Amino acid sequence: MLKNHRSSVIALFIQIGTILFISLLVIFQSAIILSIFEWGVAQGLLAGFISYYLRMPIWWTPIHFVFIPLSIILLILDISSLWFFSFFLCLLLIYGRTYKTQVPLYLSSKRVNIALETLLPDQDQFSFIDLGSGCGGLLKHLAKIYKNGMFHGIESAPLPLLISKLRSIPYTSTCKIFWGDFWKHDLSRYDVVYAYLSPVPMKLLWHKANKEMRPGSLLISNTFIIPGITPYKSIQLDDFSNSTLYLWKM
Repeated sequence: MLKNHRSSVIALFIQIGTILFISLLVIFQSAIILSIFEWGVAQGLLAGFISYYLRMPIWWTPIHFVFIPLSIILLILDISSLWFFSFFLCLLLIYGRTYKTQVPLYLSSKRVNIALETLLPDQDQFSFIDLGSGCGGLLKHLAKIYKNGMFHGIESAPLPLLISKLRSIPYTSTCKIFWGDFWKHDLSRYDVVYAYLSPVPMKLLWHKANKEMRPGSLLISNTFIIPGITPYKSIQLDDFSNSTLYLWKM
């Protein structure tokens, strides 16, 4: 996860550097006269361009662009700091350590559930894990259908974890949701590993899977491909995000 920390540090330095640059322009030149908000937009454009030029993950570009302009707007509106704290707390409860993992909250569609039904064994006992299980909808669906499976999920965001635990109560004998970091969780005991992450950690996921997963076990990624590794099978889904399931046999 070192790369993830590095992106956050680079983003911080981009913000600091562009704020200093714009501040120096305001202080030492008089040819360009703009309002504070207009200077904020200029800083956002510059920070977004630098982020794009450095080939940072694409979502950093709009974040850089809106950060200072939105901050100026909020200061002008004189909104109580309690609203900022409440908003931050809500984000923390919903997204957890996304700033560290760079894996946002994605929810699998019903078509993903249906597609996975065709990939899991009907009779043999098997174990399944969802890395970053979100609100637990996928696990609940599969546990309800497959009595011959053991379904595990790992989630680090507090609110989705609570929701998923409540949803899995009727299936506690076969469906268990854990709080934690899936990077620290051993994958060797699972027959099927499912992940709906982001482009950023896919190389690390492949390294972890190669190191820990048993021969013959199945790695499934929703939407995001492992760079340089051709899947043995892919399933195109006609859902709201035009998802594709990628499958690798270990």
